[in-house]
Amino acid sequence: MLYKIPLVLSPQPEGGFTVTSPLLPELVTEGDTADAALRNVSDALAAVIETYHDLGRPLPPNTQLADTDGQIWLETVVNAS
Repeated sequence: MLYKIPLVLSPQPEGGFTVTSPLLPELVTEGDTADAALRNVSDALAAVIETYHDLGRPLPPNTQLADTDGQIWLETVVNAS
């Protein structure tokens, strides 16, 4: 299953990044680089989904996308300087 989740990457003073989601406050992960932090999101999201399932809570509306072999709309922030 595919999920559309807004993410916030926050640089940490000691280095690395923390990733959170305003839509799923239970989703928190980190990494030494932005790429590493984003790679960890999948595991963190799986844990949140499992927790919601165990508690009988539905995920917020419009977070699940049908699996597709076609195009996926992705919004991201890119620094091109």
